[in-house]
Amino acid sequence: MSNDYEKRIMRVLRHIHDNPAGDLSLDALADVAAMSRFHWHRIFNAMTGETCAQAARRLRLHRAALWLIGKDWPVSAIAAKVGYPNVKSFTRAFQDQYGVSPRSFRKDGFSSLTKPARSKGENKVFDVEVKKAENQHLAALHHHGPYTGIGAQFQKLGAFAPQLGSNIRGVAAVYYDDPSLVAEADLKSCAGFLVADNTDLPKGLDDVTLKAGDYAILTYKGPYEDIRVAYDHLFGRWLPESGREPADSPCYEVYLNNPAETKPEDLLTEIYLPLAA
Repeated sequence: MSNDYEKRIMRVLRHIHDNPAGDLSLDALADVAAMSRFHWHRIFNAMTGETCAQAARRLRLHRAALWLIGKDWPVSAIAAKVGYPNVKSFTRAFQDQYGVSPRSFRKDGFSSLTKPARSKGENKVFDVEVKKAENQHLAALHHHGPYTGIGAQFQKLGAFAPQLGSNIRGVAAVYYDDPSLVAEADLKSCAGFLVADNTDLPKGLDDVTLKAGDYAILTYKGPYEDIRVAYDHLFGRWLPESGREPADSPCYEVYLNNPAETKPEDLLTEIYLPLAA
């Protein structure tokens, strides 16, 4: 079934190539791929080794390079045709990509116009299970800012543990944004206790519902800062081969042991990827 995902990737790349001055925003490209906006970018990045923005920039400049050689249009016209507002920004981007200015490139020709996509996470394989989950409730503290700062919310969360007592079922976090797309200051997440249904929450905690449905669950062992490789496997290998579609809601993580009492290499984290019915 990975062929279906590969076809979507190629459809998006063709769309970028054919519409270099068009709307190439993440949402627009997710529509072209017919895929959830929550997960499209992770899938594209994990499968190609590029972000959507990097691919759009590369293909725009590739198109421009061909026109510089094959057409006698002014550089300003080519810049506009590939979506750059002025020659200055186009020249800067072109020189960044190819190491020469557009005018020098037009004069001397080209060597290589593309960069091979890097392979990510190919040597690391993880087991993934698909399970049906019921609605779960997270007694949560919200966090805005770098994800590395969510630890402070977990520390504050500890003060609520005595009030929640035996209602606590586990510890989890929801990360709503992709840090490669959203500025650190604007990232949204929440840290919380998984609690029993109908638990009365202390003042200061919000009830965040983790929706019922099918989930792909990957168990990652290792330091939190290296968890990206697990996401790359989940989105870049398992999902395309599974025949399943991601649901339009965010992933969440469940932490199975305490980082204060566990060596980083022994930390266990379950990543829950919601799947469409």
